[in-house]
Amino acid sequence: MPKILLLEDDIVLSETLIELLASEAFTVEHVSDGEMALDATFMRHFDLLLLDVNVPFVNGFELLKSLRDSGDKTPAIFITALTDVASLSRGFDVGADDYIKKPFDFDELLIRIHALLRKQYHTYSDEIEADTFRFMIDKNELYNDTDFIALTPYELHITRMLFQNLNHTLLKEDLLERLNEGKEMSEGALRVHINKLRKIGLPITTIKGIGYRLASS
Repeated sequence: MPKILLLEDDIVLSETLIELLASEAFTVEHVSDGEMALDATFMRHFDLLLLDVNVPFVNGFELLKSLRDSGDKTPAIFITALTDVASLSRGFDVGADDYIKKPFDFDELLIRIHALLRKQYHTYSDEIEADTFRFMIDKNELYNDTDFIALTPYELHITRMLFQNLNHTLLKEDLLERLNEGKEMSEGALRVHINKLRKIGLPITTIKGIGYRLASS
């Protein structure tokens, strides 16, 4: 189920968008200021960002520029009342994939969201790189340069999730929920698998008390 981060400080519009997106089977996390949005993107992976611009603390333009500078390539759509050409240009300059002006048609917004998600999933159908490592999504295989690396089923599952959440923190709870399909896994067992993956060279960082992050330099 695709996860969307909604940054919007208009309460009425936020409630409407959350209801609309939920009806399309999206999971929505709503925040009302830029600092909360930054925290959310550090803690969790999202499939799409819906960003208002004029929000407290960190505006949408500054937020997306910070994310792009850090290597975050999550598709992003600005939803804003700013209609001038300069604002439109700045939105794309900082890394937006789309820009829709308020007031907008909800059906049009959904069309734009689905189009971006299809593009993102097409990218995932090839491969994801982290330093010298490549994970082939279609084949479910890990390589270091051209060398194939054999993994156990659990290690393969963990590796796939880490690569699909590259440069984002993957919560322990999310990992365990996905891994506990048919057989219960403890946090201790998860740490053992993570340590084995580190030994082959994968750049996995522990975010203490929260989860794990695979980062590309």
